[in-house]
Amino acid sequence: METFSVFFQLGLHHIADFEGYDHMLFILALVCIYRLFEAVKVLILITAFTVGHSLTLFLATTRLVTVNEDWIEFLIPITILITAVLNIIRGKDAARSGMFWPYLFAAVFGLIHGLGFSNYLRMLLSEQGELFIPLLAFNIGIEVGQVAIVVGIFILYELVQRAFRFRHRDWILTVSGAVAGISLILIKEAVFW
Repeated sequence: METFSVFFQLGLHHIADFEGYDHMLFILALVCIYRLFEAVKVLILITAFTVGHSLTLFLATTRLVTVNEDWIEFLIPITILITAVLNIIRGKDAARSGMFWPYLFAAVFGLIHGLGFSNYLRMLLSEQGELFIPLLAFNIGIEVGQVAIVVGIFILYELVQRAFRFRHRDWILTVSGAVAGISLILIKEAVFW
């Protein structure tokens, strides 16, 4: 049970780490197009992301897949930028662009994000001997952390909405524009060629 708790907390810390805020930034871009009454869609969306994330974490920690870390550190902010730009292009219709595509994007981008933490997790798991429980606990920690971030985003949205009475499209454009700008900085910092 101690192993589960340790890796659960590690998953929570991974998602809510303000030093590695790219994960929170991605979630913000992913869910800013939704409103509270669409919470079920958002939960399915972040779960799709976690499924992709979990799959590549498993593949990379078991060394079934190996990738260049520099490329992953470059691709992660690219996924954030793409998500933010799609929000800007589609505006208020972003959340209504069909049921399948947002979940597919979330899962595929989750695959990329999962590779970003795999080397560190592989090192930790090499000391364990067991793989299933630590990986399960880690991914449950990520999912719980993502739900907490989503709740925080919805609370922030409601507070800002009550204070400034803006249209939902303005929220999408403002948040997505800020996220796009930050992701460009992250891309510039990750350039390795």
